[in-house]
Amino acid sequence: MSNPLSPKIAFAFLCLLAAQAHGQSGAAGEKWGAHIDIEAKPGSKRTLGEADLFLPLRQDARSLVFANLRMRVADHGNLEGNLGLGWRRMQESGWNLGVYGYLDRRRTNNGNYFHQTTLGAEALGRDWDFRANGYLPIGTRAHALAPENTAALSGTTVQVTTAFREERALKGFDAEIGWRAPLFDSEAARQLRLYVGGYHFADAGVTVQGPRLRAEFTLDELPWLGQGTGLFLGAETQHDNARGSQSFVSLRLRIPLGKTEGRATRLSMQERRMTAPVVRDVDIVTQARTSSTLVETATATASGQTITVLSSATTAGNDLDTAVAGAANNSTIVLSGAFNVSGGNEVVVDNGKILKAGSTTVRTASGREAVLTTSATVTGTNITGTATIRLANNATLEGMTITGIYNNGSGGRAVHLDTGAGNITVRNNTITVSQSGANAAVALGLGGTNANILVSGNTLTATGSGAATTMTALAANIGTNTVTVSGNTLIASGGTTNNMAWVAGATTINAGSTGNVRGSGACNGVTASGSIGFTNGTTCP
Repeated sequence: MSNPLSPKIAFAFLCLLAAQAHGQSGAAGEKWGAHIDIEAKPGSKRTLGEADLFLPLRQDARSLVFANLRMRVADHGNLEGNLGLGWRRMQESGWNLGVYGYLDRRRTNNGNYFHQTTLGAEALGRDWDFRANGYLPIGTRAHALAPENTAALSGTTVQVTTAFREERALKGFDAEIGWRAPLFDSEAARQLRLYVGGYHFADAGVTVQGPRLRAEFTLDELPWLGQGTGLFLGAETQHDNARGSQSFVSLRLRIPLGKTEGRATRLSMQERRMTAPVVRDVDIVTQARTSSTLVETATATASGQTITVLSSATTAGNDLDTAVAGAANNSTIVLSGAFNVSGGNEVVVDNGKILKAGSTTVRTASGREAVLTTSATVTGTNITGTATIRLANNATLEGMTITGIYNNGSGGRAVHLDTGAGNITVRNNTITVSQSGANAAVALGLGGTNANILVSGNTLTATGSGAATTMTALAANIGTNTVTVSGNTLIASGGTTNNMAWVAGATTINAGSTGNVRGSGACNGVTASGSIGFTNGTTCP
């Protein structure tokens, strides 16, 4: 049966049952009539709402055959329907024995539909209750979910692992034992019952199991609502390895349907419990699982650029300049680890290369994409070249931590742009320079005649100590430059002069140079046009 609980089938079946029940409603000597229960069930992780229609089909003084239609809604697009038939009989011993079966249909928050059969049995006594249910999925038991791709470094290659996933309905069972707390007389309309139970669901290597505790306070025959009404207040908690802990409180109102004046004015406790709600799991239990995996090597970025991976585990800091120079033009060079550079080994990024860490979207030859995340630091000590990192035409520096350390009296920069270089992006880096000698230092410096430069999302810090002279976080004080400066933090301190930004009269600050955070240090110079805007409302110059 591929679709056992579609709306059309459920509605047609309900009409037939309602017609039969209407023909018997209010008959002389009839004990049990139709009713509908409306329940609200807020929980710690989700909220449920339910409408539960109970229809007696055939009855005598001690037995009842009934139909039960439930519709339940929950957060995140979950929807479930249960269509059931049951039989209960009052025993002279005081027990009510019952069996029932359901066809269930659920739409999960993934948009998948599942079906199952439920079979259950119960023994409801004056002081004790016993219940057990079995659940068996039918039809399609698993639906494919979107695969999940993850990327990780393996030496100097990027491996993309694709996990093919599915959502699967689990077969299982639950059971509980209940006890009537002796707070009220056994025939009183008010009763408190406490339950302890557990559940176990499993399939294809996935297991969901754990304990469940619940309490139910019943108020029968509410005088302000009329004969046949009832109110059920509940609380429950459960825990399992897959879904964690969940708790609910519930409010369930019973509303009788049809005539009630022809029925007995007062039913015994045993008689009233013949229409107790059927207790079963509220869901077709489903879980997502990985059905298989595939590992491939990423050959390019999502935009098609060649990838080169440089790791400090295999590339020494003083060899980083050679490794970057050897990478293909217009390629992405992904760094991972800590690189310590000294002497004259400045690292030059040129010819459209991207030197980066952080997040990089990579692609395999088959077209699968994943995000590779790395972290990298490059620390240059007393670099005798232009800077620790030097950027040439069409270069990008992204997601890095760059530190330039100067302590021998020579001046220097952490990052510098070549004179005449254009189309350069410096984005989302932490760039720091420190000077403890008798000289100046710059965190990020433009070399002059630089056009189409983007400096965005960086933290630029220049820190001096001892005999340090001029400390500058951002320097655009040489020649003609055209630059956009947005979302950066600029800090300069510890020197005889401290400039968070130093700009020359030939420099143009483009529109959109906003959102910067103004740290310590002065704004020095003038521009040809434009200014750097800060979050505190000030500008530079």
